[in-house]
Amino acid sequence: MSSLQIGPHSVQPPVVLAPMAGITNAPFRTLCREFSGGKGLFVSEMITTRALVERNEKTMQLIHFDATEKPRSIQLYGVDPDTVGKAVRMIAEEDLADHIDLNFGCPVPKVTRKGGGSALPYKRNLLRSILREAVGNAGSLPVTIKMRKGIDDDHITYLDAGRIAVEEGVTAMALHGRTAAQHYGGTADWDAIARLKEHVGAVSDIPVLGNGDIWSADDAVRMMRETGCDGVVVGRGCLGRPWLFGDLVAAFEDRPEDYARPTMKEVAEVMVRHATLLGEWLGDEARGVIDFRKHVAWYTKGFAVGSEMRRKLAVSSSLAELADHLAELDLDQPWPAGADGPRGRTSGRNKVVLPDGWLDDPYDCAGVSADAELDTSGG
Repeated sequence: MSSLQIGPHSVQPPVVLAPMAGITNAPFRTLCREFSGGKGLFVSEMITTRALVERNEKTMQLIHFDATEKPRSIQLYGVDPDTVGKAVRMIAEEDLADHIDLNFGCPVPKVTRKGGGSALPYKRNLLRSILREAVGNAGSLPVTIKMRKGIDDDHITYLDAGRIAVEEGVTAMALHGRTAAQHYGGTADWDAIARLKEHVGAVSDIPVLGNGDIWSADDAVRMMRETGCDGVVVGRGCLGRPWLFGDLVAAFEDRPEDYARPTMKEVAEVMVRHATLLGEWLGDEARGVIDFRKHVAWYTKGFAVGSEMRRKLAVSSSLAELADHLAELDLDQPWPAGADGPRGRTSGRNKVVLPDGWLDDPYDCAGVSADAELDTSGG
């Protein structure tokens, strides 16, 4: 399989870390890159364009990249074309990143009820205006998009969105094979990824990437073979498993014998390192350990840990306390069978919360307000 080309950046293997709120910060990206040997593309948490333009302190920290991160990749979320244009121009002129991805996949209700995220591509003219401002202000930086199939099965948008993206000069696009209504439930529709690749391929050679239900390195290879997509975007599959990116490198280099099967001891060492990196990034050890708590269940999935010990790990307030609790475990446990399967959120929703009258006209841009740019994420 050939390398993935994102503008001037060659990505080999063709693997991208999906932006995830509160997860894909600099410390987690560091772990993933270490396991992959620096191979792949690792995208930041989603950044709200209004907060970036206003130089919000928290936002400015989120766009900080380690000196070893090349290329530097930022995902932006915005609903106002003018604000998106200003944010992209700021990134380009101040050399804040080497690649910009735009989020049109967030299914979170507080975003969709304002017309943002996965609700936005339904408004074709608004989508076009945002893409035109982004590409027009990016200079030499490549602009890509990540989207879902649509709002629900009755309001599918991805083929129109793909066509508009090509017409407006987007460099690549990624499709999560679910609708907003599915949220993270059910099974991702890989056939939709194949249809998008065929649809876009008829008029352009820009890469199409697939996302959804990649729980193992073998899943990634299978997706590319079955859909013809040019690369994969990996999200929930790497929660508590940053070494998955090492597996992905091994898979694409035909070295399945090198897949990681860490023992509990090796997992515990990664957990402590992850918490340490978070503390260094936040400038406070206790804050780092507290922020790490959300990762405990993912790292220990499948191991014989016990509910009481999981609770202790999840309320640790210092590195020493975290390490002491981990030392109480049976550290000789092998990698558990079934731990490579689904992880993270799996719930689905039957109805997507939208602005009043949102579905009345797919071309009318009225109804989107500046307060749609909330400081939240998803995809």
